[in-house]
Amino acid sequence: MKLISDPKKFTAMAAKAKQLKKSIGFVPTMGALHAGHFSLVKRARRENDIVIVSIFVNPTQFGPGEDLKKYPRCLKKDADSCRKLGVDFIFLPDKDNMYPKGYSTFVNVEVLSGLLCGLRRPGHFRGVATVVAKLLNIVQPDTLYLGQKDAQQAVIISRMVKDLNFPVKVKVMPIVRQKDGLALSSRNAYLNEKERSSALVLSKALRLAEAMVSCGQRNAGRIISRMRQLIENNKQAKIDYIAIVDQEELREVKKIKPGSLIALAVTIGKNRLIDNTVIDYN
Repeated sequence: MKLISDPKKFTAMAAKAKQLKKSIGFVPTMGALHAGHFSLVKRARRENDIVIVSIFVNPTQFGPGEDLKKYPRCLKKDADSCRKLGVDFIFLPDKDNMYPKGYSTFVNVEVLSGLLCGLRRPGHFRGVATVVAKLLNIVQPDTLYLGQKDAQQAVIISRMVKDLNFPVKVKVMPIVRQKDGLALSSRNAYLNEKERSSALVLSKALRLAEAMVSCGQRNAGRIISRMRQLIENNKQAKIDYIAIVDQEELREVKKIKPGSLIALAVTIGKNRLIDNTVIDYN
């Protein structure tokens, strides 16, 4: 496994792989890797000749007062994990590589970026779209692997790829959870023991919604109301939003249909957590 930080060197390596007809699978990350990331890497390893992981804590997707400085960074541990999983290359740029002096070009996916998490985090998805566009140009993958946990992000990147004609296939992999239901996230490291217990309210609310749908409930408003009641019973939990939307435009739906996305953001202590589920029924 090789670590490369220079974008030009990485693009040259990718171009050589293309000439040799090697397929490239790519997993973009901000590091602090966990089993959710590993599931993407394993899928990429099964399906491609070359597997690339990027590790870059992207400053343009953090707003004022957010956790850029304290975001967990553990390169040695991440590199060891990637090596064990059979990753071929880690792309490890720094801020000056990605945003040199005078940098002034950004990618913004209109409408989608202003919904759900975008309402509370203006500019966040512009930063996400910009860095992913740059990474796709540098890495030149055949397939991009994303996690369903960041559902809005996956929708936005998929739209960007389509709209800007990137020659890459996007695959969104299922959420990986701990045994008690908590969705894996690098930010879970911020939770103390009491907050960690309270954070289970997100997955419990989603399970409640799934149970209501299984029992025949299709009214989105009623489902959201029950979810809200459950979460508000936890004194440590503060709801940012609960929404039931379609997966194409992220627009709210009044009636549940197969493929509807139930998404929520809840602050536990000082930690804002997100989770979601996609409704599937016959």
